[in-house]
Amino acid sequence: MVEFETRGRVAVLTINRPDARNAVNGEVAQAMEAGIDRLEDDADLWAGVVAGVGPVFSAGADLKVIAAGRPQDLLTERGGFAGIARRERKKPIVAAVDGPALAGGCEIVLACDLVVASRRAAFGIPEVKRSLVAAAGGLFRLPRALPRNVALELALTGDPIAAERAYQLGLVNDLVEDGHALDGAIALAERVCANAPLAVWASRHVMLGSLGAGDDVGWRLTDEAFGDVIRSEDFAEGPRAFIEKRAPEWKGR
Repeated sequence: MVEFETRGRVAVLTINRPDARNAVNGEVAQAMEAGIDRLEDDADLWAGVVAGVGPVFSAGADLKVIAAGRPQDLLTERGGFAGIARRERKKPIVAAVDGPALAGGCEIVLACDLVVASRRAAFGIPEVKRSLVAAAGGLFRLPRALPRNVALELALTGDPIAAERAYQLGLVNDLVEDGHALDGAIALAERVCANAPLAVWASRHVMLGSLGAGDDVGWRLTDEAFGDVIRSEDFAEGPRAFIEKRAPEWKGR
């Protein structure tokens, strides 16, 4: 299952199957998609966090479901694997990784926007060790998050990398002590939520939408985003708060 709670403007989605190393089954996939729907639809929530009840973030697909010949149970119509791998959304999500994130678990992390990890975390796509292919985004998202040769190393050997190395290489935004990944992820999400939400969501859209594209795409998306933001109430609030020397009161509209 996936537990849903709110911390101010942050939605926290926690995979709670520690007895199965937080492996993804149909219930997890459906609950994750439902949680993301709540985050996206609630105007009072501006960012999310995805976590797992320790000591493992997620071991990926539940092999019992795979062995039973029901791999489709691990997918949702809009979210794909785990209800998140293919899910289009506007609000940023931070992964709180307090233990190994392997196979589909690593791909859940890669589907998020930012990553906070404890020192006991590890990241890997070991599918080749079982004559499988990482099919939930890892093979094209890893080389965006890591240097090409390092991503190839993970894909071809199936061996994981430790949190420290992942932090040094830029996959992890913040490295924290064991047991503090969730608090660190919420803190990072709160830093995001301190800003004007429409501008945050627009900036995310432009940056992700222009990855790998030419400058023409980047300029088009930037111009569209700027045009949308300057028509918002928050656009007027930002300069006004600066002039009046006070904290802005963002409305998200």
